Amino acid sequence: MEHNMLGVAIFCGLYYAFAGWRPLYLTHSIWLFPLTSALPIGLLMGDVKGAMILGAAISMLYVGLIAPGAEHPAGGPGRRWCCAAGIIGVAVGLAIGADTGTAIAIAVPFGVLGVFLNTLRRIINARFAHMADKYALEGNTKGIRNCAIWWPLAMNIVTKFPFMFVAVYYGTTVIDKLVDVLPAWVMTGFSVAGGMMPAIGFAILINVIGKRSILPFFFIGFFIVKIFGCSALQLACLGIPMAIAIVLMTKDSEDATVKRALAATASDDDDDE
Repeated sequence: MEHNMLGVAIFCGLYYAFAGWRPLYLTHSIWLFPLTSALPIGLLMGDVKGAMILGAAISMLYVGLIAPGAEHPAGGPGRRWCCAAGIIGVAVGLAIGADTGTAIAIAVPFGVLGVFLNTLRRIINARFAHMADKYALEGNTKGIRNCAIWWPLAMNIVTKFPFMFVAVYYGTTVIDKLVDVLPAWVMTGFSVAGGMMPAIGFAILINVIGKRSILPFFFIGFFIVKIFGCSALQLACLGIPMAIAIVLMTKDSEDATVKRALAATASDDDDDE
């Protein structure tokens, strides 16, 4: 299937530039995940199913990167890494007809480059914080607004758009020609290596759930799937209300503990008097 890679490259560049822009922190980092970016790319390239398959495969690398408070433990670079990897892996993978293993092998190096690019952007953006301090002393609210919202967006576009546009538009041609030249055993090696890389994501996930207080829930889910053959969606429908109930009960328990502690303190004060 022929694709208009110029339009795809422009869209990918704009998506990469705007996805990480969080004016007043009103947007969510979910836009940075490979599975999220895969949907519009699939719609644009006319293969939503293929895009979602590639996006899901690339997401496996980051399945262990939970985001408490919408913030990754790995920080910003971790999010930008998976965003760049997901966009390039899905767009280029669909364009050359790559399988999931090859798409992952393509995505990872570009994702690492995205980390370095994001570090450069952060260094430049630090200047805006100092400028905002200066404007605050002067009472210049317009200058503060520009430093907080509009200039970071301009820096996002200047630094991220060219990188993503070149990677998608020219990378597709280069990688396509490379695939034609490389012998079959090399491509098989790429597929096998790429297929093994999601194990990294699962290893991180296991490291997270390896706590004694969480392991029982892991085994409960495992046995429910094995015994009753539940799908991931069905298990999620069961797990979400369980998680909410546990959080609420834990909060009630903590509140009760605080009240008892305050009551005990008040009682000690009365005895002293």
